[in-house]
Amino acid sequence: QVQLVESGGGLVQAGDSLRLSCAASGRTFSRFRMGWFRQAPGKEREFVASISTRGSFTYYADSVKGRFAVSRDNAKNTLYLQMNSLKPDDTAVYYCAAGTRSDGVESYDYWGQGTQVTVSS
Repeated sequence: QVQLVESGGGLVQAGDSLRLSCAASGRTFSRFRMGWFRQAPGKEREFVASISTRGSFTYYADSVKGRFAVSRDNAKNTLYLQMNSLKPDDTAVYYCAAGTRSDGVESYDYWGQGTQVTVSS
């Protein structure tokens, strides 16, 4: 088991920045591929970004590429999502997740409770 707790959400204006954090406890954090997902009201949850176990490889949804940056600190058991140039369309509950990647397919088994990000125009 691994427990995940997100923090750092809030209400900001368009163009502002936020950094989300995800603190992990339980099983060894460094063994997991980590991802960020988001779910806007009335929409399905969607992938935002992911990072390999050592942080060497990152992947982003096209909608956030160039604006968001995912990183991790395995010594602190923490995942981050730096969000810049925020847009109202980025408004959602953001979730971190822990999982694996095999044959190019990512699978996430553990999820946090989410943190709300609201971007006003």
